[in-house]
Amino acid sequence: MDRKTHHISVCVCTYKRKKHLAKLMNGLKDQDTDGLITYSIVVADNDSTGSAKQTVEDLRKHSSIPISYCNEPEQNIALARNKAVANAKGDFIAFIDDDELPSRNWLINLYKACEEFQVDGVLGPVLPYYEVDPPKWVVRGKIYERPSHKTGEVLHWKNTRTGNVMFRRDVFDNGKNLFRREFGSGGEDRDFFRRMIVKGFRFVWCAEAPVYEAVTAVRCTMSFMLRRALLRGQLPHFTSVDYAKSLVAVFLYTASLPFLLVVGHHLFMKYLIKDFDHIGRLLDLCGINVIMDKYVLK
Repeated sequence: MDRKTHHISVCVCTYKRKKHLAKLMNGLKDQDTDGLITYSIVVADNDSTGSAKQTVEDLRKHSSIPISYCNEPEQNIALARNKAVANAKGDFIAFIDDDELPSRNWLINLYKACEEFQVDGVLGPVLPYYEVDPPKWVVRGKIYERPSHKTGEVLHWKNTRTGNVMFRRDVFDNGKNLFRREFGSGGEDRDFFRRMIVKGFRFVWCAEAPVYEAVTAVRCTMSFMLRRALLRGQLPHFTSVDYAKSLVAVFLYTASLPFLLVVGHHLFMKYLIKDFDHIGRLLDLCGINVIMDKYVLK
């Protein structure tokens, strides 16, 4: 009996990152399929001026993989994801960020894990690749290293994200399950996973399906990391308990910083960034927005 060949729509949401987008699209051209899957690419441009359109058209001319383009003019990552899903035709829908590069067996390993564990979606590691030699404190402090899990481990929503994920199409329930507009500046992914897990969907980890996030020279600077930490604090998914924990954390982290500076610069920076995460939450609680531009373009 012939086995059905499933089709996967790879969704890429982008905003004014033409250089990164071109690298990603070239990296997606030669994914291993093992004869089990076919795939196409959907680019959802979140720039109202359509800055990615020409890049996509140029890449389409030289690609054997179908590439479609759509535009979400309102600057809102949740709506951009919904636009991508609406234009996806596959039995499975994958997401990868526009500043990442996939391993050659990325897509097929996500698919195999989804089938093996009979789950509704699979997430994989996002590993750093440095475009320049990073400062020693960035590496020693493991600033760009994320928690990992065993293949097949069922994930809590707090350990989820959309930088490297594949869903069964049924998760979106014909457009009834979508990313929420109010999370337009971030946090839309964990909010989505939280709601889907409550509905009974299950998501697991696949350690064999990594993607690689570009870490540019700008992203290795202290100013960038502290700005990004403040932005994380403004994401709209915190409770009164979270704010109380942040108040305690700011006191403890701030008090420990002089000691950590003596112990090692990498530890000082690691906990200074954590401190700014919690400071960002408290500023948001007070209605103070110190970061206006929420998009990282470099």
